[in-house]
Amino acid sequence: MHVMTQDEQRHGAFYGRRVGKALRGVQQDAIARLLPTYRLDLKDAAAPRDLFPGPVAGLWLEIGFGGGEHLLAHAIRRPDMGFIGVEPFLNGMARMLVDLEASALSNIRLFDQDAALLLDRLPAGCLDGADLFYPDPWPKRRHWKRRFVRPDNLDRLARAIRPGGSFRFASDVTDYVGWTLAAVRDHGAFHWTAERADDWRRPFPHWPGTRYEAKAVEDGRVPTYLTFARAQAPAA
Repeated sequence: MHVMTQDEQRHGAFYGRRVGKALRGVQQDAIARLLPTYRLDLKDAAAPRDLFPGPVAGLWLEIGFGGGEHLLAHAIRRPDMGFIGVEPFLNGMARMLVDLEASALSNIRLFDQDAALLLDRLPAGCLDGADLFYPDPWPKRRHWKRRFVRPDNLDRLARAIRPGGSFRFASDVTDYVGWTLAAVRDHGAFHWTAERADDWRRPFPHWPGTRYEAKAVEDGRVPTYLTFARAQAPAA
C-alpha cells in the first residue's frame, strides 16, 4: 500500500475532510473488509489494464464518485470496460463498497486518495474518458484555487486521456460551470462538443442521476452537463 509523502499531500488536488458523519458498523466493516480487495495501489497504476481479471476494451475514470450511483451504472452497462473510481471521502467510499459487493462486478477498482496522485502515475493516453460530476465548488473566492478544474489538473487529464477521448463535467453551480468553460477553453487540450444552444441542459447518455443531483433539483438548482473531447494529436 502506497503511503503519501508530505510532498504528495501538499501538492495534490484534494482538499477537505476525509470523514463526515462517524462511520457506522456496516460502513466500518466495508472499509476494513472490502477496500483491500478493490483498492488500486499506486504501485500498480503503471499497468492499469492488469488490475482486472480479464481483458478490457478500454479504461474510464470517475473522479469523486460520491455514493457511486453513476459509476456502478456505467460499469454494469459496459462490462467490457475497466473502471477506476476515485473518492477520498470515506463515507462515500463505504457506501460504494457495500453496493459493489452486492453487484458482484469485477470491472471496478477504487482509489481512496487524491486523484492527482493517480493521474500522475497512469500511462499517457490510457484513458478513454474521465468524469467529474458535482465536484466541490469551493464558492469563496479565496478558495477558488482549490477547485479541481485548474491548469495543472487539466494537464494531468490531457496526458492521461487518449486523443479523441472524453472529459465530462456536471455541476449545479453556475459560477463553477462558467469557470470550467473558461479554464478548458484557455487550456486548449480539449474542446466543448456542444452542437445546440441547449446541449448543456441534456444529461449524458444513459445518465442514471445521483442522490446529490436529485436534492439539487429539489432545491431549485439546475444541473449543467458538459462534454469535452481531447484534441487529436497533430499529424507527424
